Amino acid sequence: MSTHLITGATGHIGNVLARELIARGKSVRAMLLPGEDATPINDLPVELVEGDVLDFGSLQSAFEGVDMVYHLAGLISILPGKDPMVQTVNVLGTRNVIRAARQAGVRRLVYTSSIHALQRVPHGILIDENIPFDTQHAISAYDHSKAQASLEVLKAVQEGLDAVIACPTGVIGPYDFRRSEMGGLIADCLKNRLMFYVEGAYDFVDVRDVAAGLVLVGEQGHTGQSYILSGERITVHEIFKSVQKIVGHQQVAIKIPLGLARLVASITPLLYRLTHIKPRFTPYSLATLASNSVISHAKAVAELGYAPRPLRESIADTIRWFKQQRRLDAA
Repeated sequence: MSTHLITGATGHIGNVLARELIARGKSVRAMLLPGEDATPINDLPVELVEGDVLDFGSLQSAFEGVDMVYHLAGLISILPGKDPMVQTVNVLGTRNVIRAARQAGVRRLVYTSSIHALQRVPHGILIDENIPFDTQHAISAYDHSKAQASLEVLKAVQEGLDAVIACPTGVIGPYDFRRSEMGGLIADCLKNRLMFYVEGAYDFVDVRDVAAGLVLVGEQGHTGQSYILSGERITVHEIFKSVQKIVGHQQVAIKIPLGLARLVASITPLLYRLTHIKPRFTPYSLATLASNSVISHAKAVAELGYAPRPLRESIADTIRWFKQQRRLDAA
């Protein structure tokens, strides 16, 4: 049986991808950082190997005998300005993965990029795979690093590597062990706390659909092609309303003016560096909610049979999973 290796296997997408591959009868090798907490995949029949994308030697042994590599390992940052570690892990790490895949004779590399790696285009322009990866106008270190890493993969394709790229939008869904941005928002709603929000919208996709999409990209995607794995555009207010309807209580949510939110966001990077508590408003998050988010996954539908579920189903399943985890933690 061929082996599928996942870097970043304990992350939100990574652990759900492992579950998807196992459900399809695949042999999965999960790569973790040395000493990393394996809780998200502890219950799965996977082969655990230690490795670090910045340690090429560890990749050589981890990739040995592997048929397909799903490269998800990386750092996410929502803070403005340069971040050398984000650049190093996401770009140099991807170069090391490419080199190790070549050396090990891996049949195909599936790189998980991001919708934020694409050029930010004005409202009125449909965002699809014709929009290029953009390192020149990126608004954060994360966006820049994912765009550059995507270009590294495309360069490797020109040099003979069989590789494809997937670009998910905002990810939401169950098995969110480390509390993604949207997972944290939903979890806070369950505590019936007073919430503040700004008007805005974005495209969110179920993590299970991203995982299924990655498998489709790996099995059916055309070499050197990129595929957007998007879901549904929804406003922040609609998310609150959906949660209220599912849990059966009125969440007190106050909309604050964008100007005030920007003022608060201007100091949140400093507060984060001092407290390491993730801020709800950052210049990056506000820019994202105000940006063009009319995003098409038509290419993935036509070429791969990609079929994302309704977002309200994803919100309901996320709430159900958080409640189940809370019961397990209490027990």
